[in-house]
Parts: sequence; C-alpha cells; structure tokens
Amino acid sequence: MKNKAPKNLDKIISLLKEETKNFSVPIATKIGAEDRSPFKVLISCILSLRTKDTTTGPATERLFRLAKTPEAMLKLSNKKIEKAIFPVGFYPTKARYIRASCRKLIDDFGGKVPKTMEELKTLSGIGNKCAGLTLIYGYGKVDCIPVDAHVQVIANRLGWVKTNNPDKTMYALMETIPKGHWFDLNNLLVAHGQNICLTNSPFCSRCAIRRFCPRISVKRSR
Repeated sequence: MKNKAPKNLDKIISLLKEETKNFSVPIATKIGAEDRSPFKVLISCILSLRTKDTTTGPATERLFRLAKTPEAMLKLSNKKIEKAIFPVGFYPTKARYIRASCRKLIDDFGGKVPKTMEELKTLSGIGNKCAGLTLIYGYGKVDCIPVDAHVQVIANRLGWVKTNNPDKTMYALMETIPKGHWFDLNNLLVAHGQNICLTNSPFCSRCAIRRFCPRISVKRSR
C-alpha cells in the first residue's frame, strides 16, 4: 500500500515542467528522445556516473561516432574507448565497463539490451539508476524512479523522503509518488538540480517551487 503523496505534488511538477523548458535536457533523456536507442541510453548512463552532462554529452557523441552497437564497440580497444570518452570521470574503469557490458549483451542477450531491472543490473557498472534510466528513456518502460545525486538532494530538501542513499530514495519515492509522475520525475529534478537547486548553494531566489519547499538542510543559498 502506497503512502500519501507529498503535499502540492501536482503543482510542484507543473511548475518544474514550466521552469525546465528553458534548460538543457539531461543526456539520457536527450538520447532517448532523439534516437530511441536503449543501447545508446545505457552507454550514456555509464559515462554520466559522477560526471557532468557538459562533459558526458560530447564524450558520448565521440564514442558513438566510432561505434553504435555492442558488436562494433567490441572491435574498439580499451585505449580507443578511453581516448574517445576522456575526460569523463573514471574513464579507464568506464571503458572496461562498456566492453564487458557489450560482451555480456552479445553472449547472454543476443546483442539486445534487456528489458528488466534484474537483467540490466547483471551488466558491468549498472545499478538501479542506470537500469531505470535505460528502461524509461530507452524503452519508455516505467518500472522505477531513477535516482542520482540531484534527485537525492532535492527529494530530501523538499521533505518527500528522509534517506541517505540513492537506492533508499528510489524505493521511498516509489512508495509516495503516483506512478503517473514517474516518467518525468528524474528528468525534471535533474534539470532543476543542474540549474537551480545546486548541491552546495542553491539559487533559492530563482526557484519556481520555493514557496512549496521547506529547504531542509539548506545551510547556504543565493
């Protein structure tokens, strides 16, 4: 049984949708909308871990100019992948994840990206966040609410959850947020977090949802 939805949720979502029209679309959302390619969404998610979209976007484009399928990716050496994705964070590790995931896609899934959280999480470097983003923006399949650092911070600031890690936040949000909002929620909160609700010093003076936000644990703002 779900818990009661957060107060003013529909209004907050509506305001965020209006606000974020002026912002760049998060990389996974952009790739999903443009290419409808689960594989490209999956790889972009691996590259985006602990890396800003301003770095991930160009790195993703460089890599996909070289290879757009698991088979083509495996023809690239680790060094060639590293060179293409540099300077994303932990690029040597991510190059290994990409090759290992592509090998498993070919060996275990016929070269296709699987359509379940459980199967996706058997791939190298893929946790709940990347699995969820791949399902939502690659397949349009809404099985969870992907949580990254922005979603983690904002959901706690709004008082929607009281959690200390993304996995707990994901399950807590799924208990309170109506499923009709799951598809948009990551996209909206990531865009809001990248532009307004910054982790260290949010722009509360510019925030479209300020009147609905208790600003929990915000120590400094602009």
